[in-house]
Amino acid sequence: HVETEGREEMRLLQQDREEDTNGEVTSATNLACYMQDPDFGYQDFARRNEDQTQVFRVQDYSWEDHGFSLVNRLYSDIGHLLDEKFRLVDGLQSSAMAKRQGCEPSVFKRGVWNYIHCMFGIRYDDYDYAEVNQLLERMLKVYIKTVTCYPEKTNSEMFDRFWKQFKHSEKVHVNLLILEARMQAELLYALQAITQYMIS
Repeated sequence: HVETEGREEMRLLQQDREEDTNGEVTSATNLACYMQDPDFGYQDFARRNEDQTQVFRVQDYSWEDHGFSLVNRLYSDIGHLLDEKFRLVDGLQSSAMAKRQGCEPSVFKRGVWNYIHCMFGIRYDDYDYAEVNQLLERMLKVYIKTVTCYPEKTNSEMFDRFWKQFKHSEKVHVNLLILEARMQAELLYALQAITQYMIS
């Protein structure tokens, strides 16, 4: 179900982006001046052709077991700084969202983290992805996907419109979680490619 919601989420996202709170048409940030390839951008992992689909299994290459040591080997002590950053965000205490979903904060955070990794084709064999649909309501998933995959389309109205019942600090906590999960996903792909290059 996680993969099949992509089309509906993007349709809702486009509807949300057409008008702001005052009814005025909003436009996405133009990043074309920063890109050499105009077609470069996020491709929905669930919609790729079957022959292109290759799942990245964390059991085969993970940050803890492989990425951390490779980064430290290539650039001394950066692995410790990155690891501390990941742990700091994971250790932030914000239980209001988890309580609303009826679960422990660690379960909620793991659901958000794994949902983001799933968008990049990264899978954990020991995680039940049906849990994501139970933990994360649809509009929250739309917001997470927008910030993760299309950050240039995020604006202050979108931030304010979601989770009106929560404090800004709780919203910021989820945004930090999103950013760190995305960074780790990108690092996993890059470091795995470097490892394969070094082996060959």
